[in-house]
Amino acid sequence: MFREMLRFKQQLSEKECVEILKEQRRGVLSVLGDDDYPYGMPINHFYCEEDGKLYFHSGKKGHKIDAIRRYDKASFCVYDEGFRREGEWALNIKSVIVFGHIEIVEDREKVYEIARRLSRKFTDDEAYIEHEIIHSGPSTLMFALVPEQITGKLVNES
Repeated sequence: MFREMLRFKQQLSEKECVEILKEQRRGVLSVLGDDDYPYGMPINHFYCEEDGKLYFHSGKKGHKIDAIRRYDKASFCVYDEGFRREGEWALNIKSVIVFGHIEIVEDREKVYEIARRLSRKFTDDEAYIEHEIIHSGPSTLMFALVPEQITGKLVNES
């Protein structure tokens, strides 16, 4: 169903892909938007090792949510900051693309727990996190990207 990677020598292991998904704070989620135009947006995420899903938080309305409700397939792309090998100008970047379908998280306790875990990627201020959950939690929509394929590769910009 999914294509094989053409540049298989650059392919990252599953473990490397998971590490990038866990460590990076944001990526680009792409859905099928209005009039079937691709709609990609930068978005924060949380990769949950327990269930292998990527979680995102959002408002309850808007272009993204309309698109997700209309068609649940999506892709998510994340890449690291890259590195340069000694004596080279070109940047080497590890990127991961996840293909899957989206499901809305209905369980409010799970929404709050994932929101806490996502917030901890940005701050360890537990008082701030709890304040945000109390004040913004009820109006937050949480959704998960359930992976069907995860691939990653190392790209050299030269």
